[in-house]
Amino acid sequence: MLTSTDYDKLQQIMQESPEHEALISRLLQSHRMEVSAISHEIRNPLTLVYSTLQLIESTHPEVHTFTHWQELHQDIEYMKQLLEELSSYNNSERLELDLIDTSLFFRRIALSFASSIVDTDIEFTSLITEDLPSISVDSLKMRQALLNLLRNAHDACIAITQPAITLSVSPDPQDSSMLCITVTDNGCGIKPEDQASVFEPFITHKADGTGLGLAVTRRIILAHHGTITLDSTPGTGTTFSITLPIQENT
Repeated sequence: MLTSTDYDKLQQIMQESPEHEALISRLLQSHRMEVSAISHEIRNPLTLVYSTLQLIESTHPEVHTFTHWQELHQDIEYMKQLLEELSSYNNSERLELDLIDTSLFFRRIALSFASSIVDTDIEFTSLITEDLPSISVDSLKMRQALLNLLRNAHDACIAITQPAITLSVSPDPQDSSMLCITVTDNGCGIKPEDQASVFEPFITHKADGTGLGLAVTRRIILAHHGTITLDSTPGTGTTFSITLPIQENT
């Protein structure tokens, strides 16, 4: 699996000449097709195993009391999640762009996340500037990227006293041609030695994580010609900052 650094270097090489761009584009396309084929070959038998387990449960309810039965279910669910996120990672740079009502788009994301944490103690604040300029994005992928960050913030602060998360969307005060999006939490923070690798695929510091959520988010943002950075202090919290071009992406 190519790392984020590998992709950055490939993008630089592609800009050197049309020949380099064409060659690397073909290689990346071949790589995506191979990953898709492998995922498909794994998903089919996994679905069959899952269906068989459900059939066993329906005919023999007593299996719920068997030792390790729930662990077996959890392992299969993890594999399904891993395949889904691998597919997202593999296709994160394929965009279907539409011009959106920017303020409304981010308000809907905020509402969706707020609904998902209604039974928690998290204080969620959304600060979304009214009448933001329209931008051209892949709505599904951008929604996925933002919800990944918000869920990551949820996981980071759910266990602390008075957890709080803030989503802010406004024009970049330092560059009027850019939109600035931040997701801030007051959670556990990220150790300095771990910060350089948080966007790398399959690297996770959560017990049940796949290590693909933030990698997917970064690739989606870069595909939109944006940037994503983090500022984190252990014991204090983390802020992920995104910039996106306000002008239509092409």
